[in-house]
Amino acid sequence: MFKSSVVESELAIGDVAGRSGVAPSAIRFYEAQGLIAAQRTSGNQRRYDRAVLRRLALIQAGRAAGIPLEQIGDALDTLPAGRKPTRRDWERFSRAWRKDIDRRIATLQAIRDRMTTCIGCGCLSIDKCELLNPDDEAAAAGPGAHYLERESRRARNATKV
Repeated sequence: MFKSSVVESELAIGDVAGRSGVAPSAIRFYEAQGLIAAQRTSGNQRRYDRAVLRRLALIQAGRAAGIPLEQIGDALDTLPAGRKPTRRDWERFSRAWRKDIDRRIATLQAIRDRMTTCIGCGCLSIDKCELLNPDDEAAAAGPGAHYLERESRRARNATKV
């Protein structure tokens, strides 16, 4: 099959899906949510500017990082509407996510590091529970696993000694 060496500036939805790896149904959903935009041909077919590929990649990256679509949309709204985003635009965009991503990374690291110790969930089944959560004192803080994202007071005191 012959492929033209000319890079098209506008892409059909199938081309966007093929290049981005995002299903056409998801592309239409993102368009309906206002995260991306398309123009319509005289035959009412969608045509996307090539810059939509970067937007879709960032939407997918944000989703993979657990960032809600509303926040992704807020960040995308900071990009210029009437022109293709520049590198400076993308740098500003990434700064908006940096703190949130750093917080998520810290949370995931804390969870990873505490999975084999008492997490203050009330099960009292791990040998460390008796030391770190005697008589389920974490219950006083309300429902949930209180030591999953942060150490218990007892664990912090034990590391100081």
